[in-house]
Amino acid sequence: MRSHYCGHVDESLIGQEVTVAGWVHRRRDHGGVIFIDLRDREGLLQVVFDPDRPEMFSEAERIRGEYVLLVKGVVRDRPEGTINPNMKTGKVEVLAKELTTLADAETPPFHHDETANEELRLRYRYLDLRREGMMHNLRLRHSVTRAMRNFLDSEGFVDVETPMLTRATPEGARDYIVPSRTHAGKFFALPQSPQIFKQLLMMSGLDRYYQIVRCFRDEDLRADRQPEFTQLDIELSFVDEDAVMETMEELARNLFKTVMDIELPSPFPRMPYAEAMQRFGSDKPDLRIDLELIEVADLMQSVDFKVFAGPAKDKEGRVAALCVPGGASLSRKEIDDYTSFVGRFGAKGLAYIKVNDASSGRDGLQSPILKFLPDAAVSGIVERTRAAAGDLIFFGADKANVVNDALGALRVKVAQDRDLVSDRWAPLWVVDFPMFEKDKTTGRWTSLHHPFTAPSTTDPAELKANPGDILSRAYDMVLNGSEVGGGSIRIHDQAMQAAVFELLSISGEEAEEKFGFLLRALQYGCPPHGGIAFGLDRLVMLMAGADSIRDVIAFPKTQSAHCPLTNAPGDVSAEQLKETGIRLRKVPSEQA
Repeated sequence: MRSHYCGHVDESLIGQEVTVAGWVHRRRDHGGVIFIDLRDREGLLQVVFDPDRPEMFSEAERIRGEYVLLVKGVVRDRPEGTINPNMKTGKVEVLAKELTTLADAETPPFHHDETANEELRLRYRYLDLRREGMMHNLRLRHSVTRAMRNFLDSEGFVDVETPMLTRATPEGARDYIVPSRTHAGKFFALPQSPQIFKQLLMMSGLDRYYQIVRCFRDEDLRADRQPEFTQLDIELSFVDEDAVMETMEELARNLFKTVMDIELPSPFPRMPYAEAMQRFGSDKPDLRIDLELIEVADLMQSVDFKVFAGPAKDKEGRVAALCVPGGASLSRKEIDDYTSFVGRFGAKGLAYIKVNDASSGRDGLQSPILKFLPDAAVSGIVERTRAAAGDLIFFGADKANVVNDALGALRVKVAQDRDLVSDRWAPLWVVDFPMFEKDKTTGRWTSLHHPFTAPSTTDPAELKANPGDILSRAYDMVLNGSEVGGGSIRIHDQAMQAAVFELLSISGEEAEEKFGFLLRALQYGCPPHGGIAFGLDRLVMLMAGADSIRDVIAFPKTQSAHCPLTNAPGDVSAEQLKETGIRLRKVPSEQA
């Protein structure tokens, strides 16, 4: 129907006849001449309607926003003084010769409005996707997946699909379950990841696998979480950690260079998990921020201030400081706001010291807690934090996990508020994670990653004897404070896999029921292998500069896992329930 996209019409076509199609972005009537900005996925084009063609001009007068038009006309220069440098096509316009209205449109509930209520935008997502920003994000996503595929294909990886209907596995989140009509009383589960299948592909000899795959997790949502999400899933045989990380770095560098013409560093820095928690309070530190947490527990063990002394003496406690350059200018209200902020992470308060003059000792400092601290502690704090005049020192004192969560989040919040985040891309590998962590409620060991991650020891007896001290062979790729990929070397020995299941309180019967096929496969010659999965939605969100992954997904869910567009989830008929052997039980009312 058309000869050119609107956004492709430029000076090279002046004097030529073109046919374009699209939506009415804007209509302007200048008293005898009508201008319409016609929009398609490639951009805007100004179309001019002169009154010397009465029938066409009459139709142009009727047209309103979002009507769908087909226009044939001649490309010409815009008159002097009317060039629009903000449009790709701003130097030309099309003088219309023929006009066909392909579809009328009602007045939309919002018009290219970035501030429209998100619930409204999601309900009319097809209108929201017409916005230039959303169209850009979807095309960026396409460019990212294309670049990923091209790189992996060139490196000998094979794209293989794995099942969507599988069985429930313990991967850290609730499964979405699907009832089976043909196997009454049985259920499939939608995959949280293709983890086991890609390991089986390594055992089959495929050697290098990848898949851009949909995964499902029935968990509480955040701005960067969705119940269904997409990941780039990768697995390699006959590799160690270095081989996997080096290949994935090349993938990341190629991706950013191809799509955004950005050079990422080579190699990426690596940081042990323990160091990341100590310095930044986070296992995904944002290295664009120079602020670090400073340990001061040793300076507080003998002070009379129990708020500090208690955690300082507790082997599970921590007392840390965060020095904010220029922070002495913070008002009391701003400090109170930060106190409320860290409260969300379990902190009971937020002590601080304002440094008015670092060279004057105690007299140059200002804080309600100074009266509780001896001179040695005060001078030690100022010296260790390298605080200068005009700085402010925040303190966290509690269980180590609370201090890390609270001050780690505060570090990022303060940096964003005070423009202390550098304008660069900062990738990082976090390595040497603990193999297990203990559930404080049940006292049981749980996997920090998943139960197929290989430990740093090759001796199952050593693993059982010291589970809390063993590190895993896992690695996370972090970018600008977000985890964009995580993986590990896998267990390829049946005895070690059985030992891990035992430590995780997975009985032999349960292991056989859920993973018997994997354990049997390990008996038939399994190569050393490892892999990684990249969160595609989160990665594209970062590359697009978006605030939420919902802005880079065509049809996302809300934070309550609801789709305003289709009103899913919804009811199903009694007949469908009967076919799958399901009967709904009425939820008792609150009064009952």
